[in-house]
This record gives sequence, structure tokens and C-alpha cells, in this order.
Amino acid sequence: MNKIGIIGATGYTGSELVRILYNHSEVKIAAITSESHKGKRFSDIHPQFKNIVDIELIAADDLNPSELDLVFLALPHGVSMEYVKRLMKTNIKIIDLSGDFRLSSKTVYKDWYKKEHTYPEGIEKAVFGIPELYEEQIKNAVLVANPGCFPTGAILALAPLVKENLIDVNKIIVDSKTGVTGAGVNAKDVTHFPNVNDNFKPYGIKNHRHTIEIEEQLTALSSMNVRIQFTPHLLPVDRGILTSVYAVPNNEISEGEINSLFNNFYADNNFIRVLDSLPEIKNIRATNYIDIHPAFDGRTNNIMVFSAIDNLVRGASGQAVQNMNLMLGINQYTGLMNAPVRP
Repeated sequence: MNKIGIIGATGYTGSELVRILYNHSEVKIAAITSESHKGKRFSDIHPQFKNIVDIELIAADDLNPSELDLVFLALPHGVSMEYVKRLMKTNIKIIDLSGDFRLSSKTVYKDWYKKEHTYPEGIEKAVFGIPELYEEQIKNAVLVANPGCFPTGAILALAPLVKENLIDVNKIIVDSKTGVTGAGVNAKDVTHFPNVNDNFKPYGIKNHRHTIEIEEQLTALSSMNVRIQFTPHLLPVDRGILTSVYAVPNNEISEGEINSLFNNFYADNNFIRVLDSLPEIKNIRATNYIDIHPAFDGRTNNIMVFSAIDNLVRGASGQAVQNMNLMLGINQYTGLMNAPVRP
């Protein structure tokens, strides 16, 4: 059994990691850390795990990397980089769920996160963790930067189109709607129930930090400088992201050709379901699936692609476990082939 540590397991992504790993056949959760809840049981913080996962929480400094095969960092950006800096001196494999190692340089990071990066060497070593695009690199990685939730849905919706140079890469619109768990476990005014219930609004227009993550990854796939207009919206639901993408084709194309492209591009990927119908967030709830529906409007000459993911699973912890499987030489689908929860 591979021994796994989780640093920062009291938030949503940390609890999802525990939920998924608990039933994993080839790993054991050996340590869970929390600075603010040291000494308590994990189930004291997340009571749904009572009599299931009652591991005592320890401080991160008490974690012994030599006793572990891999560690997940479920920490905020700006905090995670310091832990990675220390852990990279050991032989442990690392999956970071923050944004600290997803971008191309410390300069780009500072521009978008408004913080100095204290471990730029890690940026050079990190592999961006979308298994359907970077499987072989992830298998050999020591540090994987787990993608953001919005970028996961947007990048996979656009990857076939930009890789085949089928669209104008300067006229892409990405419109995403997310549940409130994307804002994290700590109470905020924006996620306060009276402000969310029966409400719907955009936020982070023009400068959301996931914009550059999407652009850089699509640029790497297309070999052209991709620019997108990205706008997220907050839905009055707990989890799920629905993304709508709009793009202009470079040449004449049909809906049949687009459907064939997507079906062929993702033919060997169990977690990507190319649909004939439109995706819904309830159809992927609590799973690592991403549902994608491409379409073409001949009247307006626009390609449309719709994707749905669970922001806590495919958009965070589930994708992290898929990356873990690859890094540890385990079948990448192990522990993740559960059916969606509906209703």
C-alpha cells in the first residue's frame, strides 16, 4: 500500500481527497495535517466521517516525508510554495492543489496573483496536471501542479479545436458558472446564504487569475498566442461548473466534423464523455467525469462547446487522485469510477 499524506485537509478539497482515498484499493491515508485543529480528529471537523476516518490531525511540521510515498498540498496560493520548497529536498512526490506552480514564470505569477514567488525553481520542475493531455509527463513527475477548476472545464472543451488549428485563437469567449464551494470553506460575504440564494451574478471580469492559466495551456497546445475573454458567474448551488465556450472557425466546417473531432480526440479517455445532448451539473455530481457537447451554428458561423464538471472532484481532488495514480504507477482510473449522485 502506498502511504499518502494530506497537508491542509480541513477545507473542501481536503475533505474530498479523504472521501476518495478512503475507498482507494492501493493507497492508505497515513497522515493529515491542520495547523488550526492539531490534536482533533478529522471527523471532529468533518462530522460526515465519524467512525469512518477518525485520524488525529497533526501539524505540518510533525509530518515525516520519509514515511510517505506522496503528499497532497491542499493549501492557499502563496502558502503552498513554501511547503513545496521544503518537501522538494526529500524524495517524496508532491501534488499541489494551489495555483502556485500552474503558471510559466514567477513574473507571470506576480502579475496575476499579486505576490512574489519564493520558489521559482519549482515552476520549472512542475508538470501541469491534466492527465488527458500530459499523461506521460505526469507519470515521471516529482511535482504536479493540479489545475484550477475553471481551467479544467475550459481547456478540455477547447483542446481539440486549438490543437488542430480550427479556430481563431484571438476570438474565444469562455463563460463559466460555478457553485459556491469554489470559494472555499471559510465564510465570506459573497457566499453568505442571503446573498447567494435566488441570486446569480458575474464576478472577476477581465482579470480573474484563471484567465492566464487557460491562455498559457491553450497556447502550449496550439503553438499560437491564445487570448480569451473569460467571465465566471456564481450560481446558487453548492457544487458544479457549467462552461460555455464560443469560437470562430478559421475555415468552413460542419457540425459533423466537429463532433467527429471531439469523439476521436477523447476516444481513449474514460472520464471525458462527449455527449449528443447538452451537459448538466447534476449528471457529473461527485464524480471525476467531464461531460462535453460540441455544436456549430451555421447561421452565426460560431462553434459552441459546453462542458460540465464537479468543481471539487474533477476540478480539484478527483483530478489530483488521477494524477496520483499515474505518478505511483497505478491504473489512473482506480478509486474514481463511481457513478454520479442524482438527484
